Amino acid sequence: MRPSLGERETAAPTPPTPPPSAAPSAPAATPTGTRSPSGTPTRVPINPFLANDPNAKARRLARALISDLVTYFPQKREEGLRNGTTKELFREEIKKSYEEFVEQVGKDLADSTQHFQDALNDILGGGQKIF
Repeated sequence: MRPSLGERETAAPTPPTPPPSAAPSAPAATPTGTRSPSGTPTRVPINPFLANDPNAKARRLARALISDLVTYFPQKREEGLRNGTTKELFREEIKKSYEEFVEQVGKDLADSTQHFQDALNDILGGGQKIF
């Protein structure tokens, strides 16, 4: 028996069929030779900002803090490099940046590495051994 016109309007519509599932994606590639102590391959984060290595984080932070100095005081940096007075001109900014660095990475890591000094020489000093 066919439903009348009024019954068709009130009948629940049949749900659409789901689209066929996509093919499974390939697993993320792991670098060759990288293995955990148990011998299984380890996965290295593709984005270095996701790394959990405290040294990598400290190095990135130091470089970011010093890059900010160069960004905010470009003329001061040029003057310091030209006249050999970079240390004196940036004394207060370096002190504040180092305090921020220590606060974020901890005193032990800050004291046991040269990440901040390396960033000062590489970025603020333009590759010269000033600090």
